[in-house]
Amino acid sequence: MDPSSFVGCSPRLVALSQQLRLYKPPPTFEDSEEQDLEGSDVKVVSQSQVGFAESATPIVQNPGRFRPKRAAVLVCLFEGDAGDLRVILTKRSSKLSTHSGEVSLPGGKAEEGDKDDGDTATREAREEIGLDPSLVNVVTVLEPFLSKHLLRVAPVVGILNERNSFKPSPNPSEVEVIFDAPLEMFIKDENRRAEERDWMGQKYILHFFDYENEKKKYMIWGLTASILIRVASVVYQRPPAFVELNPIFKFPKVINNDTVVP
Repeated sequence: MDPSSFVGCSPRLVALSQQLRLYKPPPTFEDSEEQDLEGSDVKVVSQSQVGFAESATPIVQNPGRFRPKRAAVLVCLFEGDAGDLRVILTKRSSKLSTHSGEVSLPGGKAEEGDKDDGDTATREAREEIGLDPSLVNVVTVLEPFLSKHLLRVAPVVGILNERNSFKPSPNPSEVEVIFDAPLEMFIKDENRRAEERDWMGQKYILHFFDYENEKKKYMIWGLTASILIRVASVVYQRPPAFVELNPIFKFPKVINNDTVVP
């Protein structure tokens, strides 16, 4: 690793970068062979890959093997004034048709010109919050999550270089507010609420984190919370102080326009 690529980073962030570059994600549903379950035509999706599901989601695509569309989010970390690790978050515009007003990580769907997930995440971050990709060192990509809209979402972890060079510039059509939060919050049991949900007969827990920053209150939940729990667990090398209860979800191997994932 070239130390010159971490201009403006503290020794702690350089050491964290070295640690994360060694991370090896477990096999994903894309890497493993399809598994039949009691003779039925279903496929197992591992626990760590699933975000959350709130309602029935129709699958509209040509019949064929289940291939989720690709997306990526940028988990951009930096060192705060108090020496804590922090992550950049956004509050989505209230004018958006989906997830309006919700807290999310910068990111979006892959485009044809993107070389990889890192390209997708940093391109989207530039478009949404004005973050120049040259200020971000991508150090690892965690195992993908599956969103309720059947997107394969890859968490791209990056370190922010020269923190003071980043001048947040929200794209008003997509982002209402740019803020940051302590990463460690997502493996602590403070300011956390939980609700038990049911999906395809499987119980799971939906996590909600309440956070206040500059007298503004935010609720971080769903897929964003799931990703941040996972990233914090990897960064701090310890599990969360609460039970996650992620079930094993099943998806059909062959789908058509009538297929619905509850």
